[in-house]
Amino acid sequence: MSRKVVRLTVDHLADLPGPCRTCLFWELDPVRRGRVDGPEAAAAEKEAWLSEVLREWGSCGRVVLVDDRPVGYVVYVPPAYAPGADGFPTAPVSTDAVLLTTAYVDPLHAGGGLGRLLVQGMAGDLIRRGGIRAVEAFGTTTPRLGQAWGSCLVPADFLGGVGFKTHRPHALTPRMRMELRSALTWRDEVEAAVERLIGVVRPTPAPAPERSHRSLGEPGER
Repeated sequence: MSRKVVRLTVDHLADLPGPCRTCLFWELDPVRRGRVDGPEAAAAEKEAWLSEVLREWGSCGRVVLVDDRPVGYVVYVPPAYAPGADGFPTAPVSTDAVLLTTAYVDPLHAGGGLGRLLVQGMAGDLIRRGGIRAVEAFGTTTPRLGQAWGSCLVPADFLGGVGFKTHRPHALTPRMRMELRSALTWRDEVEAAVERLIGVVRPTPAPAPERSHRSLGEPGER
């Protein structure tokens, strides 16, 4: 089974799992959402919104593929592109942060570390871009059914497990924050640990055979 994380594009929208393909909770304010008539119109609004963000701000999401099929994704944008966030009691988002609006993993693939992989991909993208200090998200403390992330909010316990800390407490929708400086340190520590592990399990190389005096142009010396 192969898995990889790629940038979210408009072409991915039709194939994304879960309820977010036509959900406009973050993308539109309540009044404009109420004027959208039916799923086809909602899908068109979603595509137009994503196209605008990609054109004006750049990469704003990551998709995890398992055997080349999308099974999860995250979306993150500057707060100005998410008017739906204004109604939360823990709003507004800090001026030095982008907002993680959506994180979804297909229930059939939950528990395999794909959520963490997506968050790492997001953090890596924002660190490379520079000028962004943190990522914030409105978490939910309401227990989710099984492992499905069907809500428009990301579970607070998941956010806490991938490096977010409570920034503004609330019984139901705490605003949580991950400093990208901490994410960079965390990434470096993970990579260093992997390198140490590889060093432990890597077999000792066999002694190289004595080289003949043939020139590099002769057969066998490639």
